[in-house]
Amino acid sequence: MAQTFVTAEEVAKRAGVSRSAVSRTFNGGSVSKSVRRKVLKAAGELGYRVNRLAQGLMSERSNLIGVVGANLSSPFISRQLDLLSIGLLRRGLQCLLLNAADARKDIAPLIELLFEFRAQAIIVLSGEPPTSIIDECIANGVRLILINQRLDRTDTSMVLSDDSHGAELAAMRLVKADCKKVVVVSSSSQTPSQVRRANAFSQRMGIEGIEVVAWSGGPTSYGSGYKAACELLSDKTIDGAFCVTDLMALGFLDAARLEMGRRVPEDLSVVGFDDIPQASWKSYQLTTVAQPLDDLTDKVLTALDSDETETRLQVVSVFMVERTTAR
Repeated sequence: MAQTFVTAEEVAKRAGVSRSAVSRTFNGGSVSKSVRRKVLKAAGELGYRVNRLAQGLMSERSNLIGVVGANLSSPFISRQLDLLSIGLLRRGLQCLLLNAADARKDIAPLIELLFEFRAQAIIVLSGEPPTSIIDECIANGVRLILINQRLDRTDTSMVLSDDSHGAELAAMRLVKADCKKVVVVSSSSQTPSQVRRANAFSQRMGIEGIEVVAWSGGPTSYGSGYKAACELLSDKTIDGAFCVTDLMALGFLDAARLEMGRRVPEDLSVVGFDDIPQASWKSYQLTTVAQPLDDLTDKVLTALDSDETETRLQVVSVFMVERTTAR
């Protein structure tokens, strides 16, 4: 027969106190030492646990922080979630994660679901919420924090990596490698970050007078990078590549070496973006642009802690990590 959780009423009956005394004991309210001892003793004997969801419903605000994201299996996103969830727990907050993989074009239903859980804030890793949803967040006092997305509003917190500068660093690294014809590889998802990186890279290469071939296709994955290299590197004049994510760069590297017979970096220089853990593996040693996740997470948590109602735009600095895939 199915068992149910022990209720506060059962604890009150065992302790010989009122239901409200149990609530005050666990909510930090005023109760005598003797009553507190009785309640805690009864709760321990019964295995009672506080119903935090019920508390949130009664107070019209929970300790839940909604996190909306897609591509959760990618190394960058998974590490980001790891750091973010730890930071939330240390603040006594809980992470309610919703996968937006099937809702990349419209994440509004997911955010509406978070309203029903009375989340006190919503962090959006992927997808752009519509204006109506942003307005509803503001009207209900729910802080909205967007990561790597920039909106023309004054009432939304945003945390952005300096993608354009990072892409320029990648471009200048390939210039330094004396590349004459380069490719920029992105996925078909065309996220704001990927678009900024690809555009800034192409613009800088245009200034430097270097030919750029743009390729985009498939999801943001190792496989898409692999496919890009197979399709592009039959052109023997291509001697440089910038992949807008490390995961794609790793696929590109493997295909360049294993399928297309290119020597890296002798024949081909490759630069990525993100500095995921796998980029430093001995089999890759990828030269890449790092966006430090510790710093990004700290800025998200700072936005969460802030009492400011106006937009606070925070930019995460990026830097080049030299390894062995660029001449």
